[in-house]
Amino acid sequence: MSVTFTELLGGLRENETGDLAVTIPESWMQGRTTYGGLSAALCLAAVEKNHPELPPLRSAQINFIGPAGGPVTVSSKVLRQGRSVAYISVELVGEQGIATHAVFCFGAKRESRLDRDFTQSPSTPGPEESQSFFTPENRGPVFTSNFECKLAAGARPVSGSDKSEHFIWARNRDTAAVGTTALLGLADMPPPAVLPMFKEFAPISSMTWMLNFLDDEPSTRDGWWLMRSAAEHAKDGYSSQDMQVWNTDMKLVITGRQNVAIFY
Repeated sequence: MSVTFTELLGGLRENETGDLAVTIPESWMQGRTTYGGLSAALCLAAVEKNHPELPPLRSAQINFIGPAGGPVTVSSKVLRQGRSVAYISVELVGEQGIATHAVFCFGAKRESRLDRDFTQSPSTPGPEESQSFFTPENRGPVFTSNFECKLAAGARPVSGSDKSEHFIWARNRDTAAVGTTALLGLADMPPPAVLPMFKEFAPISSMTWMLNFLDDEPSTRDGWWLMRSAAEHAKDGYSSQDMQVWNTDMKLVITGRQNVAIFY
């Protein structure tokens, strides 16, 4: 049975040890583990549930350590909380041990003489003009059924392309999934930028993910976000990639980086 993103996060409940617990259904799995974006979002949701008075999220550093599915628990710990900035560590643990470790940095606004975006916005077709990212022959992992995805530029996975960069419009099918936590849960949806270069399927696994959040309350029209992934290097079974997310007004809301293990 399909469980929406909103239902999953709303299902976080405190257990007998004081941690938060939830069960990950098959519809949110990526191979033998939980889809990484959901793992990260559950970590952030746990922080928001346990520490509701925090300032806006500024940065997230996430390590995907091991597989998890089914019953998981999430615990958080304040590392430091000052007058304007707080650092909180989170662990998501499954039956095989720790699966995801995250450190979130929250920071209050301060006055500044600088207010500029130094990153050029891309010129790509909108979601209405873009073709479906997945095809009947290439349907993607199970978790992708929770999202609607359009290819704005680049190539589809495992197509033998020479392109190492793609732009994908994506949105939650769950229209109630809005706000920073929902965006974090969506932002890991694009496959690694080197995957279109594969000529046949081979396993991949995200290892680390770093994101900077540039907007206190990110929003967009009709749920669509434009996501760019660009490989910078691939060697010895690992790939480094640069990532950005824009809303439909081409406002940059996230910058990020990811290290991916590739078995190709």
